[in-house]
Amino acid sequence: MSRPLPVAVLAGGLGKRLGELTERRPKAILEVAGEPFIAHQLRLMRQEGIGEVVVCAGHLGDQIERFVGDGAAFGLSVRFSYDGPTLLGTAGALEKALPLLGDAFFVLYGDSLLPCRYAPIQQAFLDSGRLGLMTVYANDGRWDTSNVEFSDGRIVAYSKDQLTPAMRHIDYGLGLLRREALELVRDVPCDLAWLYQELLRRDQLAAYEVSERFYEVGSVSGLEETERYLRAHAVH
Repeated sequence: MSRPLPVAVLAGGLGKRLGELTERRPKAILEVAGEPFIAHQLRLMRQEGIGEVVVCAGHLGDQIERFVGDGAAFGLSVRFSYDGPTLLGTAGALEKALPLLGDAFFVLYGDSLLPCRYAPIQQAFLDSGRLGLMTVYANDGRWDTSNVEFSDGRIVAYSKDQLTPAMRHIDYGLGLLRREALELVRDVPCDLAWLYQELLRRDQLAAYEVSERFYEVGSVSGLEETERYLRAHAVH
């Protein structure tokens, strides 16, 4: 079994959909089930054998770093990469964090809680030989807007704005990238969605279908639902 790859957590967003909740604090440290959300994420990662995490921070990121520190309290090594004065976008933030991430790494959205198995996803990525992998979930419009057309184990189409009836899956929120994929980033800010589309166009985006639904704290309704889930299934 391959050694678990590092995880880049994209935690630089402004959290505008949450209104006043994120005016003075980032989504990552919103209290959910009694503690900051990122604590639940980090424990889930540790449970899956992850050892190294890089938090790509932006908006109020110093608050996240003060809480997480070096990650020792969670049994992890955690380091931080900051956008700086200009927001870089999710792909731009990954490009800046490359010196901390190495040749290949997981990518996790900072507002997602994903109770899935990391090891088989990593193995599928390594076996694919491609520059990237997107996990997908058969969402059918239930938990958020479906944005992936997935057929016979392959992503046929992916878009957040050009939606079609054939899109019954959704970008689950966990991906993998090789360093070379970030060479496609030319201008910042650059969004990870654009990078995934470019990899798909070049036949460099593998896919892995997960069966466990996702939870998120990017919206008020998602925050409430994640609270209920964690009250019942918290990892200690």
